Amino acid sequence: MLHFNRCQHLKQITQKCFSVIHVKTDQHAQLFLSRTFALAELRKSWHSTHSLIGDKNIILMGPPGAGKTTVGRIIGQKLGCCVIDVDDDILEKTWNMSVSKKLQDVGNEQFLEEEGKAVLNFSASGSVISLTGSNPMHEASMWHLKKNGIIVYLDVPLIDIVSRLKLMKIDRIVGQNSGTSMIDLLKFRRLYYKKWYDTRVFCESGASPEEVANKVLNAVERYQDVDSETFISTRYIWPKDCEQKVSTKFFSEAVIEGLASDGGLFVPQKEFPKLNSGEWKSLVEATYVERAQILLEKCIHPADIPAARLGEMIETAYGENFACSKIAPVRHLSGNQFMLELFHGPTGSFKDLSLQLMPHMFTHCIPPSCNYMILVATSGDTGSAVLNGFSRLNKNDKQRIAVATFFPENGVSDFQKAQIIGSQKENGWAVGVKSDFDFCQTAIKRMFKDSDFTGFLTVEYGTVLSSANSINWGRLLPQVVYHASAYLDLVSQGFISFGSPVDVCIPTGNFGNILAAVYAKMMGIPIRKFICASNQNHVLTDFIKTGHYDLRERKLAQTFSPAIDILKSSNLERHLHLMANKDGQLMTKLFNQLEEQHHFQIEKILVEKLQQDFVADWCSEEECLAAIHSTYNTSGYILDPHTAVAKVVADRMQDKTCPVIVSSTAHYSKFTPAIMQALKIKEINQMSSSQLYLLSSYNALPPPHEALLERAKQQEKMEYQVCVADVNVLKSHVEKLIQNQFM
Repeated sequence: MLHFNRCQHLKQITQKCFSVIHVKTDQHAQLFLSRTFALAELRKSWHSTHSLIGDKNIILMGPPGAGKTTVGRIIGQKLGCCVIDVDDDILEKTWNMSVSKKLQDVGNEQFLEEEGKAVLNFSASGSVISLTGSNPMHEASMWHLKKNGIIVYLDVPLIDIVSRLKLMKIDRIVGQNSGTSMIDLLKFRRLYYKKWYDTRVFCESGASPEEVANKVLNAVERYQDVDSETFISTRYIWPKDCEQKVSTKFFSEAVIEGLASDGGLFVPQKEFPKLNSGEWKSLVEATYVERAQILLEKCIHPADIPAARLGEMIETAYGENFACSKIAPVRHLSGNQFMLELFHGPTGSFKDLSLQLMPHMFTHCIPPSCNYMILVATSGDTGSAVLNGFSRLNKNDKQRIAVATFFPENGVSDFQKAQIIGSQKENGWAVGVKSDFDFCQTAIKRMFKDSDFTGFLTVEYGTVLSSANSINWGRLLPQVVYHASAYLDLVSQGFISFGSPVDVCIPTGNFGNILAAVYAKMMGIPIRKFICASNQNHVLTDFIKTGHYDLRERKLAQTFSPAIDILKSSNLERHLHLMANKDGQLMTKLFNQLEEQHHFQIEKILVEKLQQDFVADWCSEEECLAAIHSTYNTSGYILDPHTAVAKVVADRMQDKTCPVIVSSTAHYSKFTPAIMQALKIKEINQMSSSQLYLLSSYNALPPPHEALLERAKQQEKMEYQVCVADVNVLKSHVEKLIQNQFM
């Protein structure tokens, strides 16, 4: 209901915006201002509706034994307000009998109904209300409460709840005597808690009621302060006048716009939220979905995406579309090396971990009366992952969101190319470009920065451009989860205790994956070294070693690991901005110099700062194939070429004093010619589907990827467009796609 009202408010504003546009003029600039105005007005509405000033209530929700009553009393004391316990102050006074006696007399179903009626007949303002464990199972009464309060979910680990209930010997839990185990009963209840909460307080094992009460107050304060979590461009120059307002965006705006108007990338204005060790330890036995919900809720303000809605998106994103229930499992390879398997999604690469979720977030954030064209540059895996992710939206959303993915026509593997082209749907197209990935990425950035072009599309077709590359914050953020999850899995499996350091080694092209690991460390995961692994296009390795980013006389080499055949690493700008204490002026200078002179040099102090956390090296083609061959011979495990690059560099650079987690970024099935060459299999000239089935017969690890096998079976050849390497030609093609889709 709250979300519906919020959308209606936005819809009215955006309709007003579009109603004023009826001539082809430079009013497109005004429209972009109007979009910003719409979101600003939305936030004013959100703030006034959810403020605790005056008659609003703090409503504590959670399972029996969560400590709602005790915590509620502490909060009431701190705020000097009335405290209402639903059990003691409403139910027992209404019924003139104990709750346990009522439950015994009327049974579970009738009890829930009468409990709901009692709450519906009750109203309060400016109070702290502690619900019963079963209140959330009665829909009407929860809507009644939600209208006048903020519902705070006390999320206590189930094992702690079970232990507490044994000590308390409670006999008034609905469903307790139905033959269902207590743990299953609590899991069932969680479905209702997740439906209703506005903000969650994660109560780690051993947290005192006082600590939980303080967390509740912090959570409510964050919930109220809708302007507290904003984003700036990496090229934003801070005003010298302290009183001058800082130019910021909200999460929803950063996701919608993709790239900042000054050519920079959006980054959080404040530090990343940090979990304490107790909170991390409480996540050790959690599922991937549960970890993602906790971490992303801390990074996304509920004014942008309500917590309960975000939870639904995460459950949808990481469901049956992943071949492994662990989503991103960690496998022990040998010695101190562990493989973080990021290829169990529908398109077989790590991009699925973001791109099964990002489309849902994007859809939630955009105004309902705008059309959006998502432009994507791909070096191989992103293209099919984006097309797959956006094709899973509902019918109405697919009618207003379309995707065009540009890939180097001769710069991806045959299977990747077939996969990108075969992933085209009614709202997504593949466009081959007769150039390399760097041209595709630069062309898209130029389209974004061309205000005449973007304005024309908006005025003429009511269509706004956006991106789903890792330059988009909504695409990068979900990647933080799997780096944190990998560490927690090592703790869960007993390889390390929490707090012990690990290294990570990541095959790196656009710097997004390794940057997500940096953010995981900022949230509290004890990563010691970030090992950056390059192939023959080792501009990043050279930069980390020297501080000199030099593209002069450097030509892109096509390798067995095409996803990292990149010379311009976009996300490096975000990391340099972080290291340089958010010096937007320096970022503007460095990256303008890179565009104009094709190189830049950072100061010695920044080089030293970079090298404190980062080491880097590169791998030749021969070393890549040799690593695939030797790893299969020794462990029966087949590495894809990108993972092989990372393993070669990890073997060379890691000192073996702590575990190293190697990011396995794609399934080997996507690169069968290289794998067969590495394993010295003679039938190398077979069709890709035959090669895949031949490799499957080896019974190697990881097992065959069923979705990729199905893709290889498809004989139908789909049409796709091929363009010359000319930005104007690409612009023209984008306009044609918009005309066909939205007009």
